[in-house]
Amino acid sequence: MGTIQALRGTKDILPDEVVYWQLIEDTAKGILSRALYQEIRSPLMEQNDLFVRGIGEATDVVGKEMYTFSDRSGRQITLRPEGTAGVVRSYIEHGWDKLGGITRLWYQGPMFRYERPQAGRQRQFHQIGLELLGSGAPRADVEVIAVATDILKALGLKDLSLQLNSIGNREDRQNYRNALLEYLLPLEQELDQDSRERLHRNPLRILDSKDTKTREIAQNAPSILNYLSKESLAHFEQVQYLLTELEIVYQINPFLVRGLDYYTHTAFEIQSADLGAQSTVCGGGRYDGLVEELGGAQTQAIGWAMGIERLVLLLKELHPLPGIEPDLYIVSKGEKAEGQALRLAQLLRSENFKVELDLSASAFGKQVKRADRSGASIALILGDTESENQTVKLKWLKSGQEETISIGQLISAPSKYLELR
Repeated sequence: MGTIQALRGTKDILPDEVVYWQLIEDTAKGILSRALYQEIRSPLMEQNDLFVRGIGEATDVVGKEMYTFSDRSGRQITLRPEGTAGVVRSYIEHGWDKLGGITRLWYQGPMFRYERPQAGRQRQFHQIGLELLGSGAPRADVEVIAVATDILKALGLKDLSLQLNSIGNREDRQNYRNALLEYLLPLEQELDQDSRERLHRNPLRILDSKDTKTREIAQNAPSILNYLSKESLAHFEQVQYLLTELEIVYQINPFLVRGLDYYTHTAFEIQSADLGAQSTVCGGGRYDGLVEELGGAQTQAIGWAMGIERLVLLLKELHPLPGIEPDLYIVSKGEKAEGQALRLAQLLRSENFKVELDLSASAFGKQVKRADRSGASIALILGDTESENQTVKLKWLKSGQEETISIGQLISAPSKYLELR
């Protein structure tokens, strides 16, 4: 019988990579907490209708990419393909939409889309995201962009660019959709197959096609910025002014439309030049109609999500992190000594030392060689003699110095006796 391997599009996150994940999670949590965003944890599974209504039936995500199945009650269940819809469902279900005021939330965890696996994006992928609900002010747009920028800068990422656009309100978007169709229909046969399929379902997605010929056609398409109402244009100009006030550099990209139907007004992506074609590390925008669409009170909102896998790729290039090395390595031989070594390891770990306990019961020489290779500063050696005398031999692995002290002395003042030499 053959071995069982991970499903295509999923991967194990091994210990030498987990350190990057922890760095990203800890950095984001610190910055989000200081900005008064509270963590929310929503289910991985939701009713299918949440995403059909929320994301849009005409989108590629709903039409092609969702993992949907019938449970034993015959309900259509979907593994979440993105985080916003579930957070909004929770916001409505718990009555927050009726309270008024501002709600700041953040989340992290796995999402699922049936896509072609590629560098930095699997079928099970992971995101950190935030949602700011209850404000339609341009300042809210800039706050969430600034928080994202702070996280990426704190991680040490460079060569980042903020791509910015406005897709206006629903009326603006419909007017632009009509103009875009009028431009594209005579060129339909020159478009790639995916774009021809999108032409009547979701023509705005054609603007971010990766096909060379289609991109050439899109370059000459009408600009959505020419179809913004006076109010939408004023909102967008204020966002730009506030970004400039914060010295956040941006580029206006009229072809940036994002892939989900719930977006309105501000849309943005933060991209890295170091990631090639899949360059987006953070993307988001305003979604003023989504809460109402899902049955809640009319609520203006904005949010973003960061792909953790893509951030890990960048961090590995930027600053490789060392593996976990022990402070202390305990060598022991003999039944009584081995018991004492186990107790000593536990005591020293409780004092915040990183302690590796050799469990091999091999010869002292082999254990000490492993201690050298481990990266530990000090080896603690216990044998029959030390066991009988209630002592422990300390060996500083770089200098080769040795000292024997009582176990009582070590336990009473470990920091005193375990200084580097």
